[in-house]
Amino acid sequence: MFKWVDIVALAAFIAAWLSYHVAVERMPAGARGLNILMNRYRLQWMEQMAHRENRIVDTTIMASLQNGTAFFASTALIAIGGVLALLQSTDVVLTLVGELPLGEPTTRGSWEIKVIGLAVIFVYAFFKFAWSYRLFNYAAILLGAVPILRPDNEEKVLAAARRAAAMNTVAGRHFNRGQRAFFFALAYLGWFISAYVLLGTTAAVLYVMWRRQFLSDAREAVLRDEKT
Repeated sequence: MFKWVDIVALAAFIAAWLSYHVAVERMPAGARGLNILMNRYRLQWMEQMAHRENRIVDTTIMASLQNGTAFFASTALIAIGGVLALLQSTDVVLTLVGELPLGEPTTRGSWEIKVIGLAVIFVYAFFKFAWSYRLFNYAAILLGAVPILRPDNEEKVLAAARRAAAMNTVAGRHFNRGQRAFFFALAYLGWFISAYVLLGTTAAVLYVMWRRQFLSDAREAVLRDEKT
């Protein structure tokens, strides 16, 4: 059903995804990435929040994080529905893909397996976004549970603030994983044309994501004060 080049391209796709995950979240080099740098500011945010009696700004920021996560979760559901709709128009799509400049003839069985694989990616993304949304809810509860700072309870208040920051960080980590699935889903689309295109799109997406983590202007903006 698949040629050896398809197996190699799919293995390279999976290896790229896993390698990026390990590099960003598990290895020391990932500490220089944009995601980890922003986690420091999540902690600073909660520590600053502990010194404010009026926390309307903090709850507003938390609500915006929840809304953004809910949007992506809804988008993942729509994407799942769109992918499953491809299974109902297999014959038309097979003809269209075969006529593309780089397209290769494929069988119905291999096409359906590719579509199911894409659906699995979006299902994974949905679960990540849905769990992230729930964790942001928990973080909002922990934020509300931070006591008002007084001279006799500073350590207790800071501990509660750090607890809320830790929950916020975990929620952000799962949100990032969901977005990562979206990006790699774009690379996976290359397989519908040919295995060689999948190799190219995987390399392109991996480069773009790596550059945004370690060489982007957003990262430079975060580090600007630290460098000066």
